[in-house]
Amino acid sequence: MMTSKWLEPFLVLAVFVSDRASKSLVLARLAPGSADILPFFSLTYVENTGVAFGMFRDSNAFFIVFSAALVAALLVFRRRSAGLGRAARAGVALVLGGAVGNLYDRIAYGFVVDFFDFSFFPAVFNVADSAITTGAFLLAIGLNCGEKRTGV
Repeated sequence: MMTSKWLEPFLVLAVFVSDRASKSLVLARLAPGSADILPFFSLTYVENTGVAFGMFRDSNAFFIVFSAALVAALLVFRRRSAGLGRAARAGVALVLGGAVGNLYDRIAYGFVVDFFDFSFFPAVFNVADSAITTGAFLLAIGLNCGEKRTGV
């Protein structure tokens, strides 16, 4: 059984590896293009130089610096917040894994690879974006519910 000491680094690594693997497949087999999977869901290759919903396009250099600062701030926050409970710790790990995944893209390609395309949702996104959103939600719940660290 994995000890809690390794759970957070494992979660960061799992998000990063899942994000890289999915983006590598999209780059190798889909780019450029789209594949309909279900009536409401497609895989659509998008090169995103901005942030969510295509805002602030062509700002990749700024977002490299911003993402690196976010990763550093999260690491400092995690170190100084030793009393965080499980949900908040998992949230920080998910946000870190996603931020590192998208930062990798920005440095390696000059854009973030997005591909999940739901017809009812206004943006195309990726595994890292999903982890960041889920992580932020868990972090907010953990901080707002006064969750304290347990022995696990």
